[in-house]
Amino acid sequence: MVAKNPPMGWNSWDCFGAAVNEAQVKENADYMAKHLKEYGWEYVVVDIEWFQPTASTHEYEPFSDLVMDGYGRLQPAVNRFPSAADGKGFTQLAEYVHNLGLKFGIHIMRGIPRMAAHRHLPILGSTKNAAEVANPNSICMWNPDMYGLFCDREGAQEYYNSIFRMYAEWGVDFVKVDDIAREYPHCEKEIEVISKACRESGRDMVLSLSPGPAPLERAEHLKTYANMWRITDDFWDKWELLLAMFERAEKWSIHSGPGHWPDADMLPVGSLRQDYDQADVTKFTEPEQITMMSLWCMMRSPLIIGAHLPKNDDFTLKLLTNRDVLSIEKESHCGHQLYRTEEEIAWIAPRKDGTGAYVALFNISDQEKEVSFIPEAADLQRYSKVKELWSKKEGTNAEKISVKIPAHGAVIYRFS
Repeated sequence: MVAKNPPMGWNSWDCFGAAVNEAQVKENADYMAKHLKEYGWEYVVVDIEWFQPTASTHEYEPFSDLVMDGYGRLQPAVNRFPSAADGKGFTQLAEYVHNLGLKFGIHIMRGIPRMAAHRHLPILGSTKNAAEVANPNSICMWNPDMYGLFCDREGAQEYYNSIFRMYAEWGVDFVKVDDIAREYPHCEKEIEVISKACRESGRDMVLSLSPGPAPLERAEHLKTYANMWRITDDFWDKWELLLAMFERAEKWSIHSGPGHWPDADMLPVGSLRQDYDQADVTKFTEPEQITMMSLWCMMRSPLIIGAHLPKNDDFTLKLLTNRDVLSIEKESHCGHQLYRTEEEIAWIAPRKDGTGAYVALFNISDQEKEVSFIPEAADLQRYSKVKELWSKKEGTNAEKISVKIPAHGAVIYRFS
């Protein structure tokens, strides 16, 4: 099964924007292989505009010349990805990542390059050309590189088939499709066409849909056609965005399961926005980062790191390598909110093997406060042992568990 557990990996967007290059991808892959792979981190994903030769920051250059082949299929810009020379695409970079014991992924925009439509380029496997399937009225609001497709026309499925087969030949394991997850209803058919192309490509690939918020009422459609989908717009290092995620997580948590995962977006930890300021680091406090990791794991969101990994400090590395916390993603099920007040939130996630449960307590107030939990209220009194997973302190169960939690912080207990 593809994505039996929530995918875990790294994505280049938060730290390098549209300007990421091959050397940076390899540097982060090397770090992941050395420091993170043993904890379950495995995907290395090249984000947006790898086909744009002059990309230099997080900003997009409208109507720039894109690199593509004779069938309108985007190719890596060789000045940024030298191993793509001579039509090799991402084959050699994917092989480099695979040789580290990791998996390789890319970002794409939905649709077909407008340049391909304007040039009437042929579609591989079809008698139609790009102009005949492109919908010039279906354009991304924030990036005009592509036209959406008339997916009921001959040639549309063939175009998507052609690019996903190419990705399979390159060795791609993960495809993040952008400008689509929140674009219901007019992109519903395009999601189905993309999903079919992905699943019939000849290679197992995680299919991820962005950006959010995806519509909750279309959850069953998303679960049928994608492996993960964004439940939020781009998530950055602001407490207001993290606080708002609790409500989204509560609503979406019932839809988490093998092969289909609501995605709370990347983890903006460590060094970010390196294309603007190489000294830039996350604005989240350490307690806020613990809260973020705790919530993502309790709801079983995919975990995709946004940091420039080689710059990780000791705290960031420990945050990302806490085995007990990361195990929640694989060992729990049916995680959900227990209660919420103005200052506190509690979540519970039973273990799949029936040997206990995880309980996360969150202090969402602006001051340190004591938070209490009564195990019997959640039918946990029958378990004798309690371990707090961030501090690693172990103890025995009691009628009432009380703990001081810093502002915007969290704890997670495992009852066993």
